[in-house]
Amino acid sequence: MTNFRTSVIQLDRPGDPSVFDDAARADAAAIIARYPEGQARSALLPMLHLVQSVQSQITPDGIAFCADQLGLTKAQVAAVATFYTMYKRTPTGEYLVSVCTNTLCGVLGGDEIFAALKDELGIGNNGTTADGKITLEHAECLAACDYAPVVTVNYEFFDNQTVGSARTVVSQLRNGERPEPTRGAPLCSFKQISRQIAGFFDDENAIAADANGTGVPTEVGVKLALDRGETAPSYAVSSGSSSTPAPATDAPHPSGQTSAHDEPLTTHKSDPNGGPTAEAKGPARPAAKRSPRKAAPKAGETTEPTLFSDDESTED
Repeated sequence: MTNFRTSVIQLDRPGDPSVFDDAARADAAAIIARYPEGQARSALLPMLHLVQSVQSQITPDGIAFCADQLGLTKAQVAAVATFYTMYKRTPTGEYLVSVCTNTLCGVLGGDEIFAALKDELGIGNNGTTADGKITLEHAECLAACDYAPVVTVNYEFFDNQTVGSARTVVSQLRNGERPEPTRGAPLCSFKQISRQIAGFFDDENAIAADANGTGVPTEVGVKLALDRGETAPSYAVSSGSSSTPAPATDAPHPSGQTSAHDEPLTTHKSDPNGGPTAEAKGPARPAAKRSPRKAAPKAGETTEPTLFSDDESTED
């Protein structure tokens, strides 16, 4: 039985980078050029997405290609490719359907949706339909708890799903339709979205048109905070610089509460009373007076149990 997590590493087939054409190599060079000279290895994550945009998965050839382009070993590339779940080690369908089964989505129907889609498609987790249209997976969290339960198709959101609505989305995909996501950009293929994640937008207007990315559930907390006059603690920024904190003030917090993070911490350089020398720190606190500890009783002697001896002070 093949180990899914290590199936990308095939010792008898180490990978052939030459299967990638000149266009892929030009794209790889463009990705590497985004990073400082000598830091080509930083381009590995988008490079792996580029590989998926060509092959729909991370293959031994793709690992060898990344290693060849970035000056890494294949072991280093494989370690990254097998760590992140967005890098697929088996062929991925035209549409990757992800069902959130984490706590909130799970209890609100995510588990039932996932079970229903497995039955509908006749595949298990990480399985792909025979026609190559759909790959199904469960996700631990899709960062949309305010719209639970959620399903994504190629990382675009379909919110507040039910078993029936999720089945409808899947049926449309299998029939060649591209239903409109609840939020975000219109659907594209898995290879196209992988290319976009790698940083290439060949037809930005057609593939990633502007779309609403939020809604009432997401903004409820912000509205309540505004109604109550509450604000999150933050560092004030002076008007002359985008990075220099403004001088701290003694103004009370709008909510009447304070936090250790309301303003930058003082240091010996910014606090005249907090210098590194004893003089700057002020007079030292006098040490507490302690009487010498009495000797332990000799063998055969008895003593009265007391909390404190008569000559010891409880005051510090």
